[in-house]
Amino acid sequence: MSPQLKTRRDGRNRPARYRALQLPMLVWLTVIWVVLWGDVSPMTVAGGLAVACIACLVFPLPPLRLDVRVRPLPLVWLVARFVADVVVSSVQVSRVVLRRGRPPRNAVVEVSLRTPSDFVLTVVAEMTCLIPGSLVVEARRSTHTLFLHVLDVGDAAGVEHFRQSVLDQEARVVKAFGHHVDHLDETSPSTSGDQP
Repeated sequence: MSPQLKTRRDGRNRPARYRALQLPMLVWLTVIWVVLWGDVSPMTVAGGLAVACIACLVFPLPPLRLDVRVRPLPLVWLVARFVADVVVSSVQVSRVVLRRGRPPRNAVVEVSLRTPSDFVLTVVAEMTCLIPGSLVVEARRSTHTLFLHVLDVGDAAGVEHFRQSVLDQEARVVKAFGHHVDHLDETSPSTSGDQP
């Protein structure tokens, strides 16, 4: 999502200034302020609201546009599969750590997601990081590409298996939260190499 451009009077383009005071952000920052102070009093709430207004005016954020539609059954499947992946990966990582003999063969794997959504990119990256044995090294928002360090992939087949598991995770996230799922039936774009 690139910033919207606004043309100045002199003809130059600049990023459009976002509306600085957004009610959800003000409420959230005020709640955080009250929690940090540990006291719910009128002065604490007023102080938190003042600090939230100043923070939003000094550091304006772009509005968050979520195109989310929760589907209960795919959401249950997403959570169940995630828990199963965590358990299975924990056992696999334990086996790698406790085994004697050959050292693990790690790799950095590039995965180009099929969905052009920052929300999906973030959720897939976070869920993948929470599964033992993988860690996001870089997330490129411009191309919706994740670079992940993976423990003990072994060979090219292991890399492809891991890449497909991330794409399957993306499909589950989109089916649980997204509006449009047709693009997930297409074949994933081929990626060149396993390292950035």
